[in-house]
Parts: sequence; structure tokens; C-alpha cells
Amino acid sequence: MRYLAGTELRALAPGRHALDGDSMYLSIDHTHGRGRDGARVEAHRRYIDVQYTIEGDEEIGWVPMAECGQPANPYDEARDVAFYPVRPSTWLSVPLGSFAVFFPDDAHAPLAGRGAVKKAILKILV
Repeated sequence: MRYLAGTELRALAPGRHALDGDSMYLSIDHTHGRGRDGARVEAHRRYIDVQYTIEGDEEIGWVPMAECGQPANPYDEARDVAFYPVRPSTWLSVPLGSFAVFFPDDAHAPLAGRGAVKKAILKILV
């Protein structure tokens, strides 16, 4: 959290930035929100996600893994992600300067807001 607070995140280029090898890294994403209907529910097994909004207004859906059932496709071990054909039961507003934390038991649907969004996703190995 000190890194997020003490780094000029707007100046970082999109992509992956190593912090502690595979134990902790930062991904910068600059894209457009897909809206609630376009946001896909995903989950990770190996990493905790800290999603911090740098620019724009992010909205992220949430649903407990226990309610997800079978993934829509096999778990991608290299990318540490599986997508699920469920809809979130809760929606979180994550405005500029705010963050949300998702553990492996938390399925989430990022980029549910509208418009341009720049965010930092801190990945922490469980």
C-alpha cells in the first residue's frame, strides 16, 4: 500500500511492472469500461488483486466463488484466471483514488463502469 501511495502511478506505462519478482507485481491498465452487461466475472487462484483507480470512475461487480459454479472455460494457469458465466450479486463503486481488494474466494467483474479508466492492479502472491 505504501508503494501505491508513494508512486506517481499516472506516469507509469501500461503493462507489467516488477516489484518483487512473481511474488508481487503491478499491472497498469488504460482502457474503456464495458458497463455492467459487458463486465466478465473472473477469479484468481494464486494472487490477491488490489485494484486502484488512477483515472476515471471504475465499477466492479462481486460474487462469492461458492456461487460461481463451473468456469466458462478451463482455468488458465499461466494467466491465473478463470471466467464464470454468472452475474455479480454486488456492485462496488471504485472512484478515482480508491481501491478494492479481491482474494481468491472473491470472483469479480472489473471494468463495469463507463468511459476511460486507468487503473493499477497490484498482484500479491497468496
